[in-house]
Amino acid sequence: MRIIIKNFLIIIFLILSCIHFYWSTGGSIGYISSLPTDENGNVLLAPSSIDCIIVATILLLFAFVYTFTLDHSKPKIFNYLIIFGQWGIPIIFLIRAIGEFKYVGFFKEVTTTEFAQMDTLLFSPLCLGIGCVGIFLALKNPKTIDK
Repeated sequence: MRIIIKNFLIIIFLILSCIHFYWSTGGSIGYISSLPTDENGNVLLAPSSIDCIIVATILLLFAFVYTFTLDHSKPKIFNYLIIFGQWGIPIIFLIRAIGEFKYVGFFKEVTTTEFAQMDTLLFSPLCLGIGCVGIFLALKNPKTIDK
């Protein structure tokens, strides 16, 4: 079961990475509805192509964290980075799901914009799911560094 869940997370991160790489090349499908806006429709966050590439690369690295398993023949520092990632990634996504209480997350005040509606229906639930599944996987990881 863990392998299926882990592979599901890997696929999600690869898809999200591809979407951000697509946006970095000027792709527009889904781009506008993914940008938080205020009540007047003013975009609050306008990422550049470089920003999209950075996010895409980070999401790709998240996929790698779940791809690699702890192997004690590797340097210990690599194992520590994987463990840090297995705990850090879910925490990042749980914080994103909670939001900043104004425009983003389950507890946002502004709920009438296109982004707010997409955030409620898709973005925040996806982040909550990634966070919960990631914590489940981290808790169920049978390997430890000190073996």
